[in-house]
Amino acid sequence: MRRTLERWFAAWIERDASVINDVFAGKIVYSECYGPEYRGIGQIHRWFDEWNRKGRVLEWTIRESYCDGDTIIAVWYFCCEYEGNTAGFDGVTIARFGAEGKITSLREFQSDPKHVFPYGKELC
Repeated sequence: MRRTLERWFAAWIERDASVINDVFAGKIVYSECYGPEYRGIGQIHRWFDEWNRKGRVLEWTIRESYCDGDTIIAVWYFCCEYEGNTAGFDGVTIARFGAEGKITSLREFQSDPKHVFPYGKELC
């Protein structure tokens, strides 16, 4: 499962849409971390193509992952340049896989990578 997710992340860096049909089931439901939701592999292709005309993913690295049955939870860092602006954030993906080994559901969540320590960095 992790390898499949890594292929998807690498596809963004390489701008390689050819992996989409290998990674996702036809009736995929994909929820991005900031609101958009794509339903069906056709919408995934359209989103990938349109986004890559305006932007470029610079890094998408899985830092840790957990698998349980047909589900993977991956913690990652994402950085991109989009319409001249560069930004990055931490995130989590929860992906569920179907019997054929393809992702049937994927949800992303985002977190600010800048952390503050209001009570200091010491462990209590």
